[in-house]
Amino acid sequence: MTLDEAMRKYPGAVTFRFGDGPEMCAELLALVRAGAKTATCGALRDFGAGGEPKPVVGRRDISLNWDGTPAVVIETVSVTEKRFCDMDAEFALAEGENETLEGWRQDHRAYFERNGGWDPEMMLICERFRVVEDLADA
Repeated sequence: MTLDEAMRKYPGAVTFRFGDGPEMCAELLALVRAGAKTATCGALRDFGAGGEPKPVVGRRDISLNWDGTPAVVIETVSVTEKRFCDMDAEFALAEGENETLEGWRQDHRAYFERNGGWDPEMMLICERFRVVEDLADA
């Protein structure tokens, strides 16, 4: 399915990529497809005016492969805001990338340091989602 076809099938969808490079994007999409990743988070500073639209409960969005082709359609099931230092193990483990909260903290600190800066008090947008359609099958 092309991106144009996916956008017609899911009007109002926002497109986005998991991760900050081709390898991470592919790894995270594999976790989503396997059902191991059912949550994601981002720095609040990256959303809103001039940035990405905030996730909205019920909206279906299209996750892209790094090359911009459509990969997976997800539906947001919940959105919360919390400080990095207040992250709980339940949410961190739902991201599917680590087996411990400490591992999540280390990896996400490094990610945020690469992408605009990290602070233990920084606010995060925390999204839980479900897979609606794997576009590799379409």
